[in-house]
Amino acid sequence: MCKKGGVQALREALQSGTSKNLQNSQAKGSVSGKARGKKQNKKEVVDLRTLLIHCAQAVAADDRRTANELLKQIRHHSSPFGDGSQRLAQCFADGLEARLAGTGSQIYQSLVAKRTSATDILKAYQLYLAACPFKKITHFLSNQTILNVAEKASRVHIIDFGIYFGFQWPCLIQRLSSRPGGPPMLRITGIDVPQPGFRPTERIEETGRRLANYASSFRVPFEYCSISSKWETIRVEDLKLDKDEVLIVNCLYRFRNLVDETVVVDSPRNKVLNTIRKANPDVFIHGIVNGSYSAPFFVTRFREALFHFSALFDMLDTTVPREDAQRLLIERDLFGREALNVISCEGSERVERPETYKQWQVRNLRAGFEQMPLDPDIMKRAKDRVKSNYHKDFVIDEDSRWMLQGWKGRIIYAVSTWRPSGVS
Repeated sequence: MCKKGGVQALREALQSGTSKNLQNSQAKGSVSGKARGKKQNKKEVVDLRTLLIHCAQAVAADDRRTANELLKQIRHHSSPFGDGSQRLAQCFADGLEARLAGTGSQIYQSLVAKRTSATDILKAYQLYLAACPFKKITHFLSNQTILNVAEKASRVHIIDFGIYFGFQWPCLIQRLSSRPGGPPMLRITGIDVPQPGFRPTERIEETGRRLANYASSFRVPFEYCSISSKWETIRVEDLKLDKDEVLIVNCLYRFRNLVDETVVVDSPRNKVLNTIRKANPDVFIHGIVNGSYSAPFFVTRFREALFHFSALFDMLDTTVPREDAQRLLIERDLFGREALNVISCEGSERVERPETYKQWQVRNLRAGFEQMPLDPDIMKRAKDRVKSNYHKDFVIDEDSRWMLQGWKGRIIYAVSTWRPSGVS
């Protein structure tokens, strides 16, 4: 999971494979927002983005006849195996269809309950690391921050909200194992929501076993504790804190799944931030999906989601061959599932609710945190890595002490570091 060679080789293979995407597009004349081929048959030039927005407006107005007519046109010109905009249109059409039929919640729940094996997820994850810098650079900033804060600590406790498969931690374990003077005692508390089905804690416990084996192979003293419950119900006592430990709270990109004030007045977002504040960590590392598709108005939300996911599908189309099986898994099981939730679910069933980094800045300050400056050395190394290893259209920048990452000028992710205010 921390091997550079495998990802590097995969990246080189991708770079030679994606030139085929370009040749295919030029040969066929890509069907996208702006048709590029001049000699195309007029019938083939379709503005899928406009069709999707018109369809969303018809769905919002409950004009079923128009919506179904537009859906038919979109389906005709979209495909899960086509170019980026055709794949995006396929995925958004699924969401619109589910919203019309009122089945969004059931479909979303069945997608969440689908058990994809850790092996398949790891393969898709490695492809994602090779194709784009987002995860790799986020983990680099997070792990480097932890190493700096815990430089001389004999005991380190990381509380990871949204641990999932724990892919971030093998690299850190490896780095700690070679620390001058030996590794510290490392404790990880992995927190995630229970999975649907009859083994709700299976994944989070399996993650702990894998990490324990990894720590043991690098001779890093290790303890793992899992908490599988709704985050807002967790109390500080459940975290079993020890004042002799350096405490780090890590939450990357998962706060977007907590419902906000538009659903319940006493927002789970603020409850969890308050719990983190009371735990009094040495550092709170916060990564967010920078999105403004949480609007209560459906058409506004749909339009924002379309821009956000267009960037992601375009990024994969530019960096990964079309026939790649792992790319299909990412588009269907990750991006597709999220888009379906945004488009077809409402109220507490809509769990994809990102806010912009400026909104999170206000929320974190209000919860009693102060923002720490970004380490200039970490930022420089992150920028160099992106520039030397990835496509030129990836963006890495800094604003208001947030590290921003994006594609073709659209900011998709942001990360910053915090500590409880008033702590010297």
